[in-house]
This record gives sequence, structure tokens and C-alpha cells, in this order.
Amino acid sequence: MSYSNGLRVIHPNAKIGQNVTIGPFTLIEEDVVIGDNCWIGNNVSILNGARIGDNCRIFPGAVVSAIPQDLKYKGESTTLQIGNNVIIRECCTLNRGTSAANTTFIGDNCLLMAYVHVAHDCMIAENCILANNVTLAGHIEIDKYARLGGMVAVHQFVRIGEQTMIGGGSLVRKDVPPFVMAAREPLSYAGINSVGLRRAGFTGEEMHHIEDIYRVLFVRGLSTRKALTIIEEEVMPSAYRTQILEFVRGAKRGLMKGFRAMNGSSKVAEAVL
Repeated sequence: MSYSNGLRVIHPNAKIGQNVTIGPFTLIEEDVVIGDNCWIGNNVSILNGARIGDNCRIFPGAVVSAIPQDLKYKGESTTLQIGNNVIIRECCTLNRGTSAANTTFIGDNCLLMAYVHVAHDCMIAENCILANNVTLAGHIEIDKYARLGGMVAVHQFVRIGEQTMIGGGSLVRKDVPPFVMAAREPLSYAGINSVGLRRAGFTGEEMHHIEDIYRVLFVRGLSTRKALTIIEEEVMPSAYRTQILEFVRGAKRGLMKGFRAMNGSSKVAEAVL
């Protein structure tokens, strides 16, 4: 472990790996585990319950593993688990779990930009990007490769599917299924995340197949129950179809809105798409 010049408060029982750089005026409490090759900037607070993987970078002003902002929290021993190669930018606030899940989890290769807030019991899968000022309430699930634009605010217990893109400034009150773009107020389907899917290696045929599913679900103006029936009857079976149908059926908070043109006509929207 290497040290920068300046005052730090590091509990002797904290478990700190090899080749870790810790900047001045940083606090590390007793019940903390930090992996190898991490860089921790100045004025960082890493509090009890933090479990940090290898090759992470934590920038100045971040507060990692603070107790939940939940009045039901009674001081139980819980954790914040951070994977490998995670970047936590300036002034992020990341809370540990409550007795509901016992942990808050941030997967490998995630990027949390400045001023992101992750509340208790959130589960963020690998390779996600949360842009500046994203705010997550408690018990939120975000699947892999999701992208949340700046100043997105997410309601508690919402689930966001993999390979999604949510436009900056959005208010996310309902579940967002995989592979889509979402924007507008209230949050609505804005097409599939074609750029993200192309970058991830999806073929044109696969993307058209996913688009066919969402055209039925979000564009035709059908009830969710009717749309699911039509998808099963008319859209070719695939792993993507199964994944989307399971997500929709498991949506505890309901789904975001379907596409609507400016005049509210779903038929106009379907003609455009």
C-alpha cells in the first residue's frame, strides 16, 4: 500500500490490498475491505461495510457505504459490495443495505459519474453507466449494460432491463424492459437501443426481431395482456422473446408507457416505425 502526503484516518483493522494509493484527508473505517491496485483520492470517506474489488478508482468527495437513509434501518450489520474495475467519480454517495437484502451491490466495470446517489439495497449489474446526478431510490435493480443519462431519477423498487438507454432528465416510475430507449414525460418507449445493441454485437436480424416484439407491445396501443398473447402467437420464438416476456410478466411496478405521437395517436406512431 502506498501513501500520499497528508493526514488520513485509516483504522488498523481495515483490510487493504496490494498497491493501493490513498490520498490525503481520507477516512477508512474498521470493517472495510479494499482489493488490489485501487486508487482512492483525497477527502474520500469509506465507511463500515464497504467491500471494494480490485482496480477501482474512487474520486475526491465520495462517501462509500454510509448507513441507509431509511427510517426502518436499525443499525443492522450490512454491506456495500463493489466489483472490480469500478470508477466512482466526485461526490458520489453510495449507501449500504438494510435487513431487506443485507447489501447494496455494484457490479464489475461500472462507471458512476459525479454526484450519483445509490440508495440502500440497490442491485446494479456489470458494465452499467450512470451519468452525472443520477439518483436511485432503494431496492432498484439495474441489469447489465444499462445506460442512464444525466439527472435521471428512479423510483424505489423499479427494475431496468439490460442494454437499455434512458434519456437524461427522465423520471423513472415504472419498469423499463431490456434493449429499449426510454424518454419523455411520462417515461415512454422511444425505440430499441439500436446504437447500444450494435456496439454489443447484435446483428441486424436480431435487432429487427427485438423491434418486432416491441412494436406489438408498445406501438399498437394494445393492453399488455393482449400484446403478450399476440407476441406468443405471431413472433418467432427466441431467447430474446423469452427474456422480454419474462421481464414483462414479472414487472412488479408495471411497465413504462408505450409510444405515442405528439397528437396521442398510436396508429400514427406505428406508421412511422
